[in-house]
Amino acid sequence: MSNESKQRSRMKTKYAVVFICIVAIVIIEKESNILSRVSKQLIQRQRAQQTPKKTLEYSNTTQKGSLMVLKSLLSKLYDTKGNYSNYSEDIEEEELEDVETKSNSSARKHVLLMATTRTGSSFVGEFFNQHGESLFYLFEPLWHVEGMLTSAAEVSNGTVLAGIYRDVLRGLFLCDFSPLEKFISPPPQDHVTPALFRRESSLSLCEEPVCSPVIKHVIERYHCKIRRCGPLNLTLASKSCLSKQYHAIKSVRVRHLETLQPLVEDPRLDIRVIQLVRDPRAILASRMVAFSSKYQMWKTWAQDGQVPEDDEELKKLKGNCDHIRMSAEVGLSKPGWLRRRYMLVRYEDIARYPMQKAEEMYKFTGIPFSSQAREWILRNTQTTQEANDVYSTQKNSSEQAEKWRFSIPFTLAQVVQSVCGPTMKLFGYKFVNDEKTLINKSISLLEDKLFF
Repeated sequence: MSNESKQRSRMKTKYAVVFICIVAIVIIEKESNILSRVSKQLIQRQRAQQTPKKTLEYSNTTQKGSLMVLKSLLSKLYDTKGNYSNYSEDIEEEELEDVETKSNSSARKHVLLMATTRTGSSFVGEFFNQHGESLFYLFEPLWHVEGMLTSAAEVSNGTVLAGIYRDVLRGLFLCDFSPLEKFISPPPQDHVTPALFRRESSLSLCEEPVCSPVIKHVIERYHCKIRRCGPLNLTLASKSCLSKQYHAIKSVRVRHLETLQPLVEDPRLDIRVIQLVRDPRAILASRMVAFSSKYQMWKTWAQDGQVPEDDEELKKLKGNCDHIRMSAEVGLSKPGWLRRRYMLVRYEDIARYPMQKAEEMYKFTGIPFSSQAREWILRNTQTTQEANDVYSTQKNSSEQAEKWRFSIPFTLAQVVQSVCGPTMKLFGYKFVNDEKTLINKSISLLEDKLFF
């Protein structure tokens, strides 16, 4: 038999195996649908009896395992240059996405807004805080952990601190405040504390019965006045959390995305991670205003026109940029544990198109985009009033995105570009070569870029 005949014969055999595998996938899907219906009925019974929901996990695991076996079989048919390996992966992704959509459509959903300081995270966090009564939102709960542990010798290792952050987040997503209580100072008494950081930034903690009915509370614009609420009963907060279908946490203290893998893979949670980034030059300009006393050296450098290349502040800036970039690179590489669970958003895009980006974020999380959230965004992205509070979430968002260009000296903009160049390139921030370009608002410093 000629080589050409042998090749045709091998191809026919491969096509036959592919066909058999596809048929098997269809059969598995039908069986999994039956399992899903059965498991759904069992889950309803289990919930009524307040027992753990294991049946659904079993059915998902069964189908995923079967699909993985089929994928392995298909991938062996062709080398990495062939098309059928990619095709089999596409089939698996579509099948698993359908399963996840069906199985999690009525389950609790969890959102972690991951950012760094002065990236607009408080503003973007309000997109979820304003959702309505079915979403439980927490503002910077890890502040307590950082305050107690960053100076402790036993957690000088960043990996240890990241693990503690992760454990506290897991507890909070499960509506268990006890891990956080260990870090609140002074310690809560009988699970009651007056010291929760920025409690007023969470509407969920300003509602009855979490807000003491004895002391009347009011909600103004986007927050409650905490002096009207009294001490926070964390037991009541936990009950409120459990009563809500959606949970969201905003934090600027998670530095490495990969440290969240055990949290994302926890079968009790359905987590979506949104990483918010911003032009590093804008971040520095904002920090110099918000934390003026800490940035006196930068102001001196701006006046002198010279910046020492080996200064610790420069190393810190470079380290921050590198951490942000490396986390984004992990997320954008779509590792299996993070597939369809990671979204990168630029603050500048949100500032320009707030409603569109909010819709995209809500769609990504699987949470309905509520009318309350829409109304809040309309009111708070088109205000004509100048906000005096650097922490205010009321902004003319499109103007706010460009404001930094007139407050940062060109010398410092150059410094940021030199140490944060790779990060700026990844996120599509354009470099400037002179002061005239920096302050010319008709020249955009933002590339049109999509992140998948």
